[in-house]
Amino acid sequence: MDYIIIVAGGKGQRMGTDIPKQFLELAGQPILMRTIQRFADYDPAMQIILVLPREQQDYWRTLCEKHDFTVPHTIVDGGATRFESSRNGIMAIPSDVTDGVVGIHDGVRPFVSAEVIERCFETAREEFAAIPVMPVVETLRYVDRHGGGHNVMRDDYKVVQTPQTFDLTLLRKAFEQPYQDNFTDDASVVENLGCTVQTVEGNRENIKITTPFDLKVGELLC
Repeated sequence: MDYIIIVAGGKGQRMGTDIPKQFLELAGQPILMRTIQRFADYDPAMQIILVLPREQQDYWRTLCEKHDFTVPHTIVDGGATRFESSRNGIMAIPSDVTDGVVGIHDGVRPFVSAEVIERCFETAREEFAAIPVMPVVETLRYVDRHGGGHNVMRDDYKVVQTPQTFDLTLLRKAFEQPYQDNFTDDASVVENLGCTVQTVEGNRENIKITTPFDLKVGELLC
């Protein structure tokens, strides 16, 4: 059985609004609903776990009623960090489920394509861990703490997206580790076990909506 854990813990600070960014509307529907719908459309049997701060959960349920949003999903309390939130989502998977692939996805990435979801899940099924990436199109420069630096080869770098997908047993073992500062995303937690994470092609539209500019781009993509 496959699961998708959707982590939505934003507070809207960079958006300049009192409404958490995942609840802002794109073309009349909250971003988070659009994100969940992508996975429900890809596979109606996929089990959806939504990780949300406890203080936002009543508001979310109100939004679901307002928008007649009925996609089945389980709500889990968010943690103080992304690591804790992901771990809470993993712990919500019943202990008697021992086989399958688990994806972890940002709640404010509502434009992930079905093709990317499929590539991630199928690669993880074969290789145990997979993340979607895109090439860097801008010139990159390394800047040291003294203000000096130099340009670096952009072909050596990729932009990482979500969903990040993993074998269930591997993911459970990875999140038994204590938190470390080098855990910058879920893949880095798995890599800390010494495991290789495969990369697959992402999609350019799979943006993370965190600023007013991103919101404007999102409106154009709807």
